[in-house]
Amino acid sequence: MSTLRSHDDTWDIRTSVGTTAVMVAAARAVETEQPDALIRDPYAKLLVTNANAGVLWEAMLDPAVAAKVESLDAEAAAMIRHMRGYQAVRTHFFDTFFAEATAAGIRQVVILASGLDSRAFRLDWPAGTTVYEIDQPQVLEYKSSTLTDNGVRPSADRRPVGIDLRQDWPAALRDAGFDATARTAWLAEGLLMYLPAEAQDKLFAQVGELSPPGSRIAAETAASHADERREQMRARFKKIAEQIGLEESIDVGELMYRDEHRAEVAEWLNSHGWRATGQSSADVMQGLGRWVAEVPMADDKDAFSEFVTAERL
Repeated sequence: MSTLRSHDDTWDIRTSVGTTAVMVAAARAVETEQPDALIRDPYAKLLVTNANAGVLWEAMLDPAVAAKVESLDAEAAAMIRHMRGYQAVRTHFFDTFFAEATAAGIRQVVILASGLDSRAFRLDWPAGTTVYEIDQPQVLEYKSSTLTDNGVRPSADRRPVGIDLRQDWPAALRDAGFDATARTAWLAEGLLMYLPAEAQDKLFAQVGELSPPGSRIAAETAASHADERREQMRARFKKIAEQIGLEESIDVGELMYRDEHRAEVAEWLNSHGWRATGQSSADVMQGLGRWVAEVPMADDKDAFSEFVTAERL
């Protein structure tokens, strides 16, 4: 279980789970600048540099920092490359999910725990598409104000819904105009690992109640990292941060719930009115040329999440 979480905790973009959105945006920003980029997120760097969430996330944008880490600890550098590659692959996978959903005629989208996700701004949505973003009010306000103040406008009818997913978010979603009779494409990306097992089940049950046949959902499962290995890597990254003069950030692993009773997402969906399939993120990374063989958990299948997609029957 998480040691930094409570049933009623909250956060903004600079604290707790909110800082993980900055981490993910930083990885997207780095990928965007690569010559062979899998994704293009022109707003990620802006959202990172304006967040003031800590030196470490901004340092991820600096190639000189990556070179310093490589010279100090090659395995730790491989872990950073893996993390960046994983985020690029994950983003690419779910971008494709939305492209396929809208190609099938779906025009209602819900991004659960959207963080600094910029899909409502950067994707080419068909006319008539409405994108609902659910997250903590302060997180959504930061993203909205930062992009608006810099002249960025959404490419769909974007409707932020500021509410904690542990509260009555279905009611808040309906109040924002959500139509429970319309086919919907749902996304749970970078979310499930921050929920205990029972909250994960409840979330999918609520989604099912709001999803008519033909609706779709995509989710990233919570990977299982060995505590000993995670602690070893945490100590190594702390040492590196000290050596190159970076401010130590929150231990992201301590924000996650490691619950042995957590349901397998594809199995749960298949037994609750969906037709679901899952793909190992390691396989997807290899297929897209982003696999980093030097990472210490490369041979541990449980250390990698699955990308699950499903259609409502």
